[in-house]
Amino acid sequence: MSVNYVCKHCHTMIGRIDGNGIDEERLGFHLLTPDERQQYIVVHSNGDVTVRMTCEYCTEAIQMHPELSLLSSPLQ
Repeated sequence: MSVNYVCKHCHTMIGRIDGNGIDEERLGFHLLTPDERQQYIVVHSNGDVTVRMTCEYCTEAIQMHPELSLLSSPLQ
C-alpha cells in the first residue's frame, strides 16, 4: 500500500508513504468528516490512496491572488 499526496490544483506529487504498517488512524484520516474524506481522499482498487491537498506554490499563489480560488483549475 502507498499513500500519495498530490496537489489538487497543479497535480504535483507532494510526497509518498510506502509500507504495510500504514493505517488511517496514524495518518489522521479518522479525524476527517465524511464530506472531507470524499473531497480529499481517493482509495484505488489496488489499495493505494491518493490524498488531494494544496502544495506550497499553489497556496502562495492563491493567497496573493484570492480570486484564483473561484476558478475550478486556477493554476493549470
